[in-house]
Amino acid sequence: MTSKLRIVILGLSITSSWGNGHATTYRGLVRELVARGHELLFLERDQPWYAANRDLPNPPWGRTELYASLDDLRERFQAPVRDADLVIVGSFVPEGVAAGDWVQRTARGLTAFYDIDTPVTLARLARGEHDYLAPRQIPGYDLYLSFTAGPTLQRLEREFGSPRARPFYCSVDPTLYYPEPQPPRWDLGYMGTYSDDRQPGVERLLLEPARRHPPGRFIVAGPQYPQHIAWPANVEYQPHLPPAEHRSFYNRQRWTLNITRADMVQAGWSPSVRLFEAAACGTPILSDRWQGIEELLAPGREIVLADSTEQALAVLRDWGEDERARLAERARERILAGHTAAHRAEQLEGYALELLRAGTGASRTSRTGAAPQARPHLEPAS
Repeated sequence: MTSKLRIVILGLSITSSWGNGHATTYRGLVRELVARGHELLFLERDQPWYAANRDLPNPPWGRTELYASLDDLRERFQAPVRDADLVIVGSFVPEGVAAGDWVQRTARGLTAFYDIDTPVTLARLARGEHDYLAPRQIPGYDLYLSFTAGPTLQRLEREFGSPRARPFYCSVDPTLYYPEPQPPRWDLGYMGTYSDDRQPGVERLLLEPARRHPPGRFIVAGPQYPQHIAWPANVEYQPHLPPAEHRSFYNRQRWTLNITRADMVQAGWSPSVRLFEAAACGTPILSDRWQGIEELLAPGREIVLADSTEQALAVLRDWGEDERARLAERARERILAGHTAAHRAEQLEGYALELLRAGTGASRTSRTGAAPQARPHLEPAS
């Protein structure tokens, strides 16, 4: 038996996965928190590009509400935020600085910043870009849930004053991502929204191998790719792949490619949610290299790392089917043992209960000047 928590999450999106990896992460986390007996309210800014591409308009777990503006947020959700045991503000929330200030002023319980983009966030802060988080706010969040582990956690505490920076990787939903044997359609595939800093890796490890290996079959799936890209004849391009099609996508590849954004390569310890999803599907992973990946999956045994076109081609040409299947199964076992949405829900619950039982939420008085508040009441969860 645990304690029932009232949790409010202000996130980028849970209703639409268009152009973002946040929605699938939030869906698994929210579902598992509700399954553990917690009361969930997810607040999402109503944006036209998500409204036009909602693949889960009414999430069946907890309660989801759309708000039209900051004023709408403040007017309609003052009481739930005030009375919650834990309020989480996510990265890339529109007008996130103003929303975060309001949360820190209003909440009586714990507040947390959930950074699904930690290296990108820190790079933006270094450039003076404070659209969804300002450096002055970091000490005001009781907990900084970081997509990135390793030395970045110490940096958040020492350089930015976070009272508690904790690792909080993305995760996979094993009820949605699992092996589903199908005839392979592609030798190598990649899924990801276009970004300038990832594109050199896509070029080096997929497009150039495709040019040099005409019999091979390749695919790139994701929105926002420029029209000027010259796709090789044996590369299929799909602008958007809704989550309902992800499992089939992975299961039809002999290998899937993981490419990491430059800021995340520099920081290390920043695994993409796509890496977890592919592993859970039992699809062998070919990845670029970054520090900390060996702590997640063992190179050569659970994942293959490549730095060059030649290395990628050698993987596609030289690995036998049995060897490829064994590597994929070892990766699947490793990920399911510690990186499912259920693991993350339990992890978050542990972080929150530890701080609430220590009375941490009330300590915000010294950081915001708010009047002291009583500790939240924790109800037993059935």
